[in-house]
Amino acid sequence: MFTIRPFESEDWEPIWRIIEPVFRAGETYAFSPNITEEAAYQVWVEGSSATYVAINDNNEVLGTYFIRPNQPALGAHVCNCGYIVAEKARGQGTASQMCEHSQREALALGFRAMQYNLVISTNEGAVRLWKKHGFEVVGTLPEAFRHPRLGFVDAFVMYKKLKK
Repeated sequence: MFTIRPFESEDWEPIWRIIEPVFRAGETYAFSPNITEEAAYQVWVEGSSATYVAINDNNEVLGTYFIRPNQPALGAHVCNCGYIVAEKARGQGTASQMCEHSQREALALGFRAMQYNLVISTNEGAVRLWKKHGFEVVGTLPEAFRHPRLGFVDAFVMYKKLKK
């Protein structure tokens, strides 16, 4: 059992422990595998409209996501999110619940749609999950991601109009 709540400053250390290995692996996010903790904080927390954590009954962070406008000004009604789940919490519905939560929060923040700009085609679990939640692949970016093991692979743009 877990709950999702807004980020608090003391959450950063456990969030960093969750997102650092994902960024270092370089298989699902376009950030440099050598990203500094400070730069990651800027991206995940300071550069976002809101950041959230999924926590269990022991107040342990199981996952995190951010939400922000996908574009400035005239495109700011469409949001973008990024999600990462702790390795030990994967396969337990955490990402799915964070996706549902993010859609409710997006509507509450005034967003009308959600767009994922760079869903790596080899991240089959994420593609399947986002489709399950109503996202459509609206574009394929050929060889847009340099995977550390597989070389250049396609990335998808996925989109969903949010319902009130």
